[in-house]
Amino acid sequence: MSLRLKIHLIVGVLVTLFVGAVIGLQLGNMRDSVREEVVAANRVASQLLNRTVWLQAAQGTPAMVGFLQGLGRVRSNEIALYDAEGRLLYESPPSPYKVGRDAPGWFAQLVGPPPSTQSIAFPDGRLVVQSNATRAVVDAWDQFFELGVAALSLLVAVNVVVFWMVGRTVKPFGQIVAALGRIEAGELDVKLPVLPGTEAAAIGAAFNRMVDGVGARLEAERRAGEAERELSDRRQLAHWIDRHLEQERRLIARELHDELGQSVTAIRSLALSIAQRSAGRDDQAEKAATVIAEESSRLYDAMHGLIPRLAPLVLDAFGLADALRDLVERTRVSQPQASVALELQLGDVQLGNEATLALYRAAQEGLTNALRHGQAKSLRVSLRAEDEGARLEVRDDGQGLAPGWRDKTAEDGGHYGLRWLQERVEVLGGRLSIANAAPRGARLQVWLPFSPAPLEEAT
Repeated sequence: MSLRLKIHLIVGVLVTLFVGAVIGLQLGNMRDSVREEVVAANRVASQLLNRTVWLQAAQGTPAMVGFLQGLGRVRSNEIALYDAEGRLLYESPPSPYKVGRDAPGWFAQLVGPPPSTQSIAFPDGRLVVQSNATRAVVDAWDQFFELGVAALSLLVAVNVVVFWMVGRTVKPFGQIVAALGRIEAGELDVKLPVLPGTEAAAIGAAFNRMVDGVGARLEAERRAGEAERELSDRRQLAHWIDRHLEQERRLIARELHDELGQSVTAIRSLALSIAQRSAGRDDQAEKAATVIAEESSRLYDAMHGLIPRLAPLVLDAFGLADALRDLVERTRVSQPQASVALELQLGDVQLGNEATLALYRAAQEGLTNALRHGQAKSLRVSLRAEDEGARLEVRDDGQGLAPGWRDKTAEDGGHYGLRWLQERVEVLGGRLSIANAAPRGARLQVWLPFSPAPLEEAT
């Protein structure tokens, strides 16, 4: 049921109840008026006849009949004269008022009073006076009919006016419902004009604000979705590049180890052989061969120091724990002034290749930054297994992180390695945090899940 019909029905019922109450009051007044008129007329007629009947009766019954015929009809009364034997001698003539018309029976019972009969006895007969309210009831019925027609006309007129006014009042709500339907259909740029009426105008203004808010939110979500897709694409691309870089590093490291390492070793062996053969015979050749052997040894050492930085071959061969031990041992050898401790609580947990490499690179980056930028003297590397992942921590007692270090770019000496490491950890579904430690130094933590996040190959 529409709002317009509901309001119209409510107003119609109220008007009907009001008209019914007015008609009810009017009926009560009509009943009281008819009863008062009929009872008073009957009482007056009875008193008048009671005084005159004896005078006329003394002159005989014909005189009484003549008197009654001359009297004629008394309003709201029926007069009948009977002789001593009960024969009807006289009866009032029918009323000429509104001849042939009578009110409905239900109305006569509702308005008319109960009949009242007065009997006057005299020596020659009996005079009967009975009340008759039919003509008064007809008058009341005519008034009631006119009142009913007026009330019905008023009711129809009020309903027509109310229906028209309610239609004009609720018309803006139809516009609001239509606008909501268009929004439901997908038209999110619907706007309402300025609606008439205080409430409708407020609802329209709120609706327009809602549309603006929804549009702004959808636009923000669209931009956020595009940014997220772009970030995901960049991460996938970075992951793809990182994997291929690692592959290239491994190839270069293996080439250095297998090809160049063997060649340098062969050069050193040949140089030592030449130096031995030239000993005591050709001092210049012996000296040159010795220099070549020494340079070959330095080149071999430099190459073996470069190989772990390119690709930790020990990681592929022996696993993360031995790779971390090798990293800590090489750090101790290359940085004798620093104390490096290692704590391993990994147990029998097996990590994926990418997670293993990310944790190794994190330890490598943490040690390098602590020694190079923090001038640390004491370092501790710990790796332990937790409920759902592995946590690596590198802590030092160096100078700590400088204010605003995150905002520095690579050209300003920023920590490009940490940004690269954070992207790699996030791609694997992990977390990286780095902050200053108390009382001094810095702490780098990396957590990676045992089940890495699913990755898609970038094409």
